[in-house]
Amino acid sequence: MRLHVGCAMWSHRAWPGHGLPPHERLRDYAARCTAVEGNTTFYATPARQTVANWAEQTDPDFRFVLKLPKTVTHERRLTDVDAPLRAFLDAIEPLGPRADTLWIQLPGSFGPADVATLGRFLRRLPTTHRYAVEVRHPAFFTDTATAAGLEAVLAAVAAEWIPFDTTAFFASPPTSDAERDAWTKKPRLPLRTTALTDRPIVRYLGRDATERTVEGWQRWVDLTVGWLREGRSPTMFVHTPDNADAPTLARRFHDEIRARVPELAPLPEPIPVEPLTLF
Repeated sequence: MRLHVGCAMWSHRAWPGHGLPPHERLRDYAARCTAVEGNTTFYATPARQTVANWAEQTDPDFRFVLKLPKTVTHERRLTDVDAPLRAFLDAIEPLGPRADTLWIQLPGSFGPADVATLGRFLRRLPTTHRYAVEVRHPAFFTDTATAAGLEAVLAAVAAEWIPFDTTAFFASPPTSDAERDAWTKKPRLPLRTTALTDRPIVRYLGRDATERTVEGWQRWVDLTVGWLREGRSPTMFVHTPDNADAPTLARRFHDEIRARVPELAPLPEPIPVEPLTLF
């Protein structure tokens, strides 16, 4: 039984590790959180040596949930993608078990008529990885038959459906520049809380105010406790509009779960970025 928690990135100017050399920031992050969203791989497939450096900075049980390149998911829409997919899989090979789940984020225009294409794509993927799909077409959330059809395609290959919960964020108007910016960019979709596999993954967007963020994730506390007691090992990614406090919030979420599931292993204690002094 394990709960992994993390953020949308491993480096941010507001975080303690930002003062470290770039090649040390992931190591510092991994001493605070146990998973990270691999959003950068959406824009470009990294060099294999770069990925090897990521592996060197993390323990084998650290989880990278890496997004497939946009060439595969958005530009070619899962069709005729053998070459870019092969290049991506080769590049991330040094991560070994750290590449826990590969994340297939699909555009909002990818709708019910495209589910068959998704099914063909999933069936051709190597079984060396787990896979999780994030959809943004409203029909998958509002039409029961459409949702059931997607679930069946995912279940056939033991793939997860990743919800991006923005309901707490959109519950009231924005109050800061960061919130106003996120208001125009983040998807506004109905809440989905069903896990399909033993490794559910949740993306949660809170608010700038900590109390609002914590209030909004209480449903996920209850669900995560239930998943753990069922023997599942979930991963929770905490976002806020500016992400300044995201690692602290991710750790707080883990603490709330551990208060109700005491047998859950604690998170690592962060290593101070600067050496301690007597004065």
